[in-house]
Amino acid sequence: MIQETFVAPDPKSAYEEAVKKYGTGIKLVSAKQVKHEDGQLRTEISIAVPEDVFIAQSQLEVTEVETISSSEEAQLLEELGELKKQLALMKEEMFDIPNENSVEDILENVKTLFMKKGIAETWLDEVLTTLIDSNILDDETLLVSYILEEIDESLEVFTETLDKPKIMMLVGPTGVGKTTTIAKLAARYAYLMDKPYKVALLNLDSYKVGAYEQLAHYADIMQIEHVTVDSVEGFMKGLKDLDEYDVILVDTAGMSPYDTQKFIKTVEYVQSDMPRKVEVNLVLSATVKYEDMNDIYNNFAFLDLSSVIISKFDETKHFGTLLNFMLLYKIPMSYFSIGQEVPDDLLLASKEYLLERFIGDLEDE
Repeated sequence: MIQETFVAPDPKSAYEEAVKKYGTGIKLVSAKQVKHEDGQLRTEISIAVPEDVFIAQSQLEVTEVETISSSEEAQLLEELGELKKQLALMKEEMFDIPNENSVEDILENVKTLFMKKGIAETWLDEVLTTLIDSNILDDETLLVSYILEEIDESLEVFTETLDKPKIMMLVGPTGVGKTTTIAKLAARYAYLMDKPYKVALLNLDSYKVGAYEQLAHYADIMQIEHVTVDSVEGFMKGLKDLDEYDVILVDTAGMSPYDTQKFIKTVEYVQSDMPRKVEVNLVLSATVKYEDMNDIYNNFAFLDLSSVIISKFDETKHFGTLLNFMLLYKIPMSYFSIGQEVPDDLLLASKEYLLERFIGDLEDE
């Protein structure tokens, strides 16, 4: 067997290049991700090719090259053929390493790895069923790379737009950091963009002790208009009074699935006759527990969510359950809150940022 390396943007493309050149009789030896000079990650796979197939393909490539005369071509082919045979013997001794694990073992190992890190078996099975009869299943490293590629393709990012006046309402469970996140967004829009936008804060959280004071403190520091209301009528009047502002950021009460009163009040606010476009953003902690995922989604999905803002990146090193939430419910990500500093610790959402942290956790196994 002769070993050859192929490089492509993803495992599937690399494997398809190998099959295109040598056919399906090849054997996967290894696979890994490598960073090229342009800074982009590529997949590099090594395959083992039967000696006769390798030589036949080499001779075919040579015959496609124009030569001066047929006699010289024949001599060259003979010399190359002999050289290929010698190289074949050398590489066979060096690289012909059998894969000891069965497909069943490889599938079990890879599924266990991802499930231990929080990825649901149902999602993994959906991805793996597309690989039936594929040689990708013969190699653990290549299979892990393939699943990571599928995760990357499945994640969605919400594009930040400020071309039209809008209302941004933040909703979410208690204690996820909605008020601090609103302050970061206010500072971003008012001071850190390509131009200063006129921003106002509207507070609906009359349940939390100190909620008004906290948001008012941020508004005072940034010299931003701040209004608090406690009824739907007050909410509509507040929106009308703030009509000249580019962005109105709305802070709502945090609630659990059992906060019936808050739940009803939030529905009333969201179903009001809004005077302009509204984006409802679910603030979700990176420390979300697997057991709470369904409750959180079911509690807020009816609000026609525009995006998820992920908070508390700095409070965990394990991102599998968060990633699982994004995969299962397919809500675009908009921002990442990575610390307590206002406004510095707020980033535009990025697949690469989230996947790098998940892969780091995966590699700790």
